[in-house]
Amino acid sequence: MAKRLIRNYLDKDFEITSFQDIKPYYNELLKRELNSPDQVWQWLLDRSELESVISEDLGWRYIKMNCQTDDRQLADHFNTFVSEIDPEIALAANQLDKKFIDEQIQKHIDKARLFTVIRETKKELDLFREENVPLEAELQKMEQEFGQIASKMTVHYKNKELTLQEASNYLKNTDRNVREEIYHFINNRRLADTDTLNNLLSKLIKLRHQIALNAGFSNFRDYKFKSMGRFDYTVADCYNFHSAVAHDVVPMNEDLLKMRKSKLKLDTLRPWDLDVDEELKAPLNPFDTVNDLIRKTVYCFRDLDLEFGIYLNEMDKMGFLNLDSRKHKAPGGFNYPLHESNVPFIFMNATGNLDDMVTMLHEGGHAIHAYLTSHLDLVQFKEIPSEIAELASMSMELITMDYWHHFFDNEADLRRAKRTHLKNILSVLPWVAKIDKFQHFLYENPNHTHEERNKTWTAINKEFSGETVDFSGLENYQQNIWQRQLHIFEVPFYYIEYGIAQLGAIAIWKNFKQDKKQALEQYKKALKMGYTSPIPEVYKAAGIKFDFSDAYIQELMDFVKAELVLL
Repeated sequence: MAKRLIRNYLDKDFEITSFQDIKPYYNELLKRELNSPDQVWQWLLDRSELESVISEDLGWRYIKMNCQTDDRQLADHFNTFVSEIDPEIALAANQLDKKFIDEQIQKHIDKARLFTVIRETKKELDLFREENVPLEAELQKMEQEFGQIASKMTVHYKNKELTLQEASNYLKNTDRNVREEIYHFINNRRLADTDTLNNLLSKLIKLRHQIALNAGFSNFRDYKFKSMGRFDYTVADCYNFHSAVAHDVVPMNEDLLKMRKSKLKLDTLRPWDLDVDEELKAPLNPFDTVNDLIRKTVYCFRDLDLEFGIYLNEMDKMGFLNLDSRKHKAPGGFNYPLHESNVPFIFMNATGNLDDMVTMLHEGGHAIHAYLTSHLDLVQFKEIPSEIAELASMSMELITMDYWHHFFDNEADLRRAKRTHLKNILSVLPWVAKIDKFQHFLYENPNHTHEERNKTWTAINKEFSGETVDFSGLENYQQNIWQRQLHIFEVPFYYIEYGIAQLGAIAIWKNFKQDKKQALEQYKKALKMGYTSPIPEVYKAAGIKFDFSDAYIQELMDFVKAELVLL
């Protein structure tokens, strides 16, 4: 069970209404004398406690705003933090960073134990520019506009108003006319906001580019690589990943698409034929209600590891699961770690399909990660790079497959669900490469026009899509389809991590197939490390390589192909 952080430094009734509530603690930390290892360690613990409480306060503001995007008061509550409180915190935190890195204090520090903390602190100091503080506050508010726009996207079909997530379930309908009709409904609805989203992205790019210039970088891509702490791979490695996916994964997808076309007995495979069952069976129905989804996921986790099931059940009892899809709820899904409660929060938009089940397992993997790092002393150890965080979640999707019988009591449906998921993994890797390569273009060329943006996306999309699916007459949809990816708007460059971690997850699953007990122990060992060690060391603890070379990708794709044959 989770143990809430005990406040030893902050007042028990401390709440944040303005920066003035926080300021005395920052001032005390800044003035405190640090003349011994014990004093420095206590200083780090007290700062961590303060930052944990601040982080959770912001977390709840963000969560509540996303759960109800039409509530102006909730949006204002969040915006007040990012525009008035966060800038002051940034200035104060910078002063504490300088104090921590001072040579007189560093001589009292166990540099091996605090390697990642020292490295991250130095990085933050290198990037900090006071003139960027108000720009970053403005950026945070602007990034939330995507969710507000997307949450209003609904379509009317058969006398019902449906969110786009709900409408997409009809793409699995066995009636091809229904699928085509709903495909056009969804994409025409997206087109209605194309100009709005293009203009929003242009404003975001301009502001991000200015922040990068202020920090001494020639473009936001290079600034962001440093900001995200990508110490263990380079821009060139990303380009190599793109090439390897095009070489090793796209041909496999093409073979699967040709097989789909043949099984469906179609002369032309169209985009509305991609989600329906190849044998025209009714869509899989892994759960009926949100409560059913929670119950089955708990059983699934419990069978994998008893503690995992207990953790998720605790989140449910505490009301830390918000899973249904509805109007005025932001799109997507996330797991938000809450460092004072030491219990994470899962947000998603479930409508009853297989993708929702996998999303729950995925976000559940993040949640288990949060629980397994709750013992770590410092909040910095719990602020985990995405390459590690996504390894936890994507591995969970795969190592729970032996327990999916809780969702499917019919053997044929169970095998079909597993096949579908493995095929989805193969289709996701090219999408990751597309989005990542597109973002490199966006920020290397910050003054590009909307026409150049569409032209570049069209070329990238074609590079990773093959020739089997016929998109003729749908070019307007295709050139704007990137707009559905919230990461481009809200968390730029946070996407290739899914590809890197997906490879790692496949490798963990490969080990799991050979020795369940050992692979699970290695998985848990790696997750418990949090960010106490560099990424390659965490991957090594998990029993896998931090590698996304052409040869390694080919090896893993061969394994997936063999598993598909068995299903």
